[in-house]
Amino acid sequence: MRNKLGLIAFLFVTSAAAQPYDVILRGGTVYDGKGGKPFVADIALRADTIAFVGDLSSAKAKSEWDVKTMAVAPGFINMLSWADGTLLEDGRAMSDVKQGVTLEVFGEGISAGPRKRKPGDKRWATLGGYFNHLEKKGIGVNVASLVGATTVRTYVLGSVDRKPNSAELQQMKNLVKQAMEEGAQGVGSSLIYAPATFAQTEELIELCKAAAAYRGIYMTHMRSESDKILEALDETFRIASEANIPAEIYHLKINHARNWSKLDRVLTKIDSAQKAGLRISANMYPYVASATGLKERVPVWAQEGGLTEMLGRFKKPEIRRRILLDMQNGVPTKNSDAKDVTLLGFRKDSLSKLYKGKRLDEVALLHGKNADETVLDLLTADRSSIPALYFLISEDNMRAMLKKSYVSIGSDAGALSLERKFTDKGAHPRAYGSFARFLGKYVRDEKLITLEEGIRRITSQPAATLGLTDRGVLALGKAADIVVFDPTAIHDMATFDAPHQYALGVSHVFVNGIPVLIDGEHTGALPGRCLRGNRNSQKK
Repeated sequence: MRNKLGLIAFLFVTSAAAQPYDVILRGGTVYDGKGGKPFVADIALRADTIAFVGDLSSAKAKSEWDVKTMAVAPGFINMLSWADGTLLEDGRAMSDVKQGVTLEVFGEGISAGPRKRKPGDKRWATLGGYFNHLEKKGIGVNVASLVGATTVRTYVLGSVDRKPNSAELQQMKNLVKQAMEEGAQGVGSSLIYAPATFAQTEELIELCKAAAAYRGIYMTHMRSESDKILEALDETFRIASEANIPAEIYHLKINHARNWSKLDRVLTKIDSAQKAGLRISANMYPYVASATGLKERVPVWAQEGGLTEMLGRFKKPEIRRRILLDMQNGVPTKNSDAKDVTLLGFRKDSLSKLYKGKRLDEVALLHGKNADETVLDLLTADRSSIPALYFLISEDNMRAMLKKSYVSIGSDAGALSLERKFTDKGAHPRAYGSFARFLGKYVRDEKLITLEEGIRRITSQPAATLGLTDRGVLALGKAADIVVFDPTAIHDMATFDAPHQYALGVSHVFVNGIPVLIDGEHTGALPGRCLRGNRNSQKK
């Protein structure tokens, strides 16, 4: 029997060696994505598929790379990406590809469809139409998307604070169903932002039921990451339970020092929900600052109807006084200290020249008013949400969360390039460094987890969450999304003061078998695809 098995193995290897390959990566240390111990092997690609993993010393290929001393891993998955917009400007996804990202996942509350077209607008109207547009344009990475609960709500209700009636709710569910049939991965929400915050739990459950019928997932920026984070977790678990749907928490964190002591309760709640049978996971970006609009310091009720209506309220003395009183008294949540907020930029160049990169307390001093009055004045002058950094996160808490086996990584940013259309704007360093920082600082240097576990967290784990059975693992027959990097050298260069800097340490990246990065330089190839999920065939 032993001789027979040896003959079969010999014939298989001989047959594999005789077949023509497009690419062979020779002698790398393979991290298969499943968390197992690394091993040295050759990897062969044929078209868009991994054709062989093992000893290919006698085989040949059209292109061969010696990757000895390098780590070879499945392409990394960005579970929270805003590249849905930046890919329309630059399809190469440079800041992410240079970190080894091969899949961008969109849909934190807002998605590219459904959308109502104005007269003369010939762009897409549905999420499926957006997918078609991207593929026709050409992209350097794969993409996937959830359908945004905010997008669906706005499509039907606009920005008003009210419950949908039964007919409107059915229309919203039908929009989710349509998006799922066009390839959405599930429903995404962002519940601290108006008008998303106007949605009641029951509305979200109904939307998630529509996605669950296609075995979709629910991903959520919870209703609170601060004073009411425990209640927000309860809502997330209720939605997951009543809709019978897996749930992932976007950018898991605890904001404001007054809440940092809640870490054990937060993690215990998640662990308990998992033990009770709920499918709960999370993603993070490894930084102590978040980024969102300055307008989020304004009470949510004052934001109803959108930016124009909000700015109109600022001009009415009685309403302005009420807004300022709520901001002062912490309604609904006490605002962060002005010294913990840094302004990233403005729509108007004149304001950027004065205030870009300054802390809010400095700007208020220059403006001659307190921080709350300054916020209202700046929003009025710029007529935008004004992006800002918020330094509210405990690094110790972040380390504890990164150790959790259910946590993956998301940049919460666009995929940028070092061109003026991007570099003229402020940015959070997470756009350029999230994955390199995770693997370099927290995995290699601080040894929070092993490298094989770190790679699992950004490959097979998120792939399984998304239901992508052909991604996230280096194995025969799987999709040829591959990153080759130096584990001793990978690190982030971007900082809060100088964010527009590419990460270092990634040598080669293959997307669907095509090299998009060779020796750290982009090849110009755009072989990315929209991974539609094939949810229709999985309908219960």
